[in-house]
Amino acid sequence: MLVLQFFLVMGLVVHKLVWEVLKRRDTRPQPDPTPPSPATRLVKWFKMAVLAGIILQTLFLPNFPPILANPLPLQVVGTLLYLAGLGVAIAGRLNLGDNWVDLEDYQVIPEQSLVTRGVYQYIRHPIYGGDILLLLGLELALNSWLVLGIIPLTAVVFRQAKAEEKVLSRAFPGYAAYQQRTKMLIPFVL
Repeated sequence: MLVLQFFLVMGLVVHKLVWEVLKRRDTRPQPDPTPPSPATRLVKWFKMAVLAGIILQTLFLPNFPPILANPLPLQVVGTLLYLAGLGVAIAGRLNLGDNWVDLEDYQVIPEQSLVTRGVYQYIRHPIYGGDILLLLGLELALNSWLVLGIIPLTAVVFRQAKAEEKVLSRAFPGYAAYQQRTKMLIPFVL
């Protein structure tokens, strides 16, 4: 179990490193330099608290509370889902390149373009979809009933994606056509 725990934590570290490295390589003028609102700060702190909680759970309470007495089937399925989610989220971030902005910014910046290549040709929000799949896989791999936390998280992510789509629809004339030919989070389904 320790090897699996280490593997899962390292995947989270890789995920965070990809975001931070790409954020620092971005040379574009950044969105409005005004200090973040209290709501934006709260969202950022909440995201960090959730990440810290997931890491702490993975390291210290991996199968709390356990689903199965023999966790091997869930560990295998969960690890595969985790890897798929990690891959989709990172591919989505790489495909966005310099078109990425923090979700809290809710802005389209000058020079930003609509990305419809790579994983974006199948789903409009691969980072969200990948992150949900990653967390689903992580909790299954840990054999934890905390996997049920994915349900409210998915509702929050769906709401966030809908709000972003309103902004993108106003900014990009071709967004409605893009919505018609792609799914939001799960290829061919949703």
